[in-house]
Amino acid sequence: MTASNSLSAAQVSQVTDAVTAAFPSAIGTLGDLVRIPGIAWDAFDPENLERSAAKVAELLRETGVFDFIEIRKAPVAAEYGDKLGAPAVVARRAAKNGAPQILLYAHHDVQPPGDATIWKTPEFQPTIIDGRMYGRGAADDKAGIVAHLTAIETLKAVAGADFDLGITCFIEGEEEAGSPSFRNFLEANAEDLKSDVIIVADSGNFTTEIPGITTTLRGLVSQVIEVRTLDHAVHSGMFGGVVPDAMTAMIRLLASLHDARGNVAVAGLHSSKAAELPLTDAMMRADSGLLDGVQFIGEGSLTDRNWTKPAITVIGIDGQTVALSSNTMLPSVKAKISMRIAPGEQPERALQLLRDHLEANLPWGAKLDYHDVEKGKPYLVTDGGWAKPLLEEALGKAYGHESVDLGIGGSIPFIADLVELFPAAQILVTGVEDPDSRAHSPNESVHLGGLKNAMVAEALLLLGSNSLKN
Repeated sequence: MTASNSLSAAQVSQVTDAVTAAFPSAIGTLGDLVRIPGIAWDAFDPENLERSAAKVAELLRETGVFDFIEIRKAPVAAEYGDKLGAPAVVARRAAKNGAPQILLYAHHDVQPPGDATIWKTPEFQPTIIDGRMYGRGAADDKAGIVAHLTAIETLKAVAGADFDLGITCFIEGEEEAGSPSFRNFLEANAEDLKSDVIIVADSGNFTTEIPGITTTLRGLVSQVIEVRTLDHAVHSGMFGGVVPDAMTAMIRLLASLHDARGNVAVAGLHSSKAAELPLTDAMMRADSGLLDGVQFIGEGSLTDRNWTKPAITVIGIDGQTVALSSNTMLPSVKAKISMRIAPGEQPERALQLLRDHLEANLPWGAKLDYHDVEKGKPYLVTDGGWAKPLLEEALGKAYGHESVDLGIGGSIPFIADLVELFPAAQILVTGVEDPDSRAHSPNESVHLGGLKNAMVAEALLLLGSNSLKN
């Protein structure tokens, strides 16, 4: 199967007109989804996830193109306990006449809203300001759901309701909580999810004007450690200067994870090269909110440092708070280390290298214990199939700018499960976010012009795929 025929000017015009006509309704649908605070964390009401899944199923049903639409659950992985995962929606229309089967992935759950005092708009009230819709999930990832829906409706409008292309929709309900039932769900529903191409709409673009395809993702190794120096707390004045406290030992240990320039100091970790894109210091400073005068860390290009080199962040320390502190030497302190690993690295190997480093740099004979671990594989596109060139063409014609290959500094660990369980599928990671979308943060938003272009691009991809035959 090859994508030998380019998308015609007439097809681009038809699709653009259809998306433009549907866009106001699509924005209304996105707003309806944002109003449902479906959060897959134990501290939040699970009924909202049920409402969210039911709404997505209803929207898919309204397209009238699927053979079936069902809300399904699977058991979570053993380490999460004995329970079912969050509701996911599966819809499938089988391909015919030799056309390919395309799976469209997104997730309907969202991050917790965070500090309400930082939000400029109500967290779950969609609000449009200066061409952006604000609200939790507006970008990550309910915009991905609406992009899929609009692309399907556009294909139907342009190609007719009896199109040959097979379409599967898999709208997950627990991605923001680590997808604890994802692997089990894939295995239980493998026959219904099997596809030639998998489009993961959970990433973003280089800018609002320059589209991107995510070709590299860093993996994740998270390790909770505990440093112990005493069998009980003691007075810091009576014993200070003679015996080490656990907090000072922990601080020295954590400081050893980086060199003076901010490079990761764990020996042996894999690094690679990223695409050379015009990512400037000013862009990175603005996108990250780096304060004036604060320097960047590490060496090498910004794209290498952010996408294809390892990174380590200490994301939590359990010690005494300042408010409750006293003249006491702490006997033990815990910390959580989050390490992003480069494409080509194995999480098990990286974890061992991290532990080797910690043990070699533990000061004063302190005791080191290991606790919770989380691991996720990195991702690197290597497939040379027909789908990526077609998506590149669709993005270029939708945005009026050639697409670029992007890396993501963060991780989408479930991509590795898709690769393992569906080895014949071409997997493409794209999305609607841009550097100012602030996914996971207060004031999350989606750029409406970019969202419209993403809808056009996905509809063109489906239309081009519809003409292919085995």
